[in-house]
Amino acid sequence: MVRSILGGLLLGAMLAGAAMAAGDAEVVDARATESGGTWSFQVTVRHPDTGWDHYADKWDVMAPDGTILGTRVLLHPHENEQPFTRSLSGVEIPDDVTEVLIRAHDNVDGYGQQVFRLELPR
Repeated sequence: MVRSILGGLLLGAMLAGAAMAAGDAEVVDARATESGGTWSFQVTVRHPDTGWDHYADKWDVMAPDGTILGTRVLLHPHENEQPFTRSLSGVEIPDDVTEVLIRAHDNVDGYGQQVFRLELPR
């Protein structure tokens, strides 16, 4: 019984790893700071970039209702820099928004399954 449970957990972990290997771009960390009425974001993305044919090409900051508040376009692959962190400044966020959602995108598979929730330090 314990053996089958452990086997199931191992299989689940392997499938989760296979999904990541399939190309989902994933936000693994994010920070936000406010200055002068706008926000800056430092976002760390992991993706198995293989070069120009398949790489993480952007990430979005969204309001909880799905409205895109800002997009950081990534202009080149990061196959030798994983995970990698990039910033976006000048993002206007309505006063009533207390958390944002951040999602990553790649040029082959589109948006990853994972959405990163970030509570804003207001």
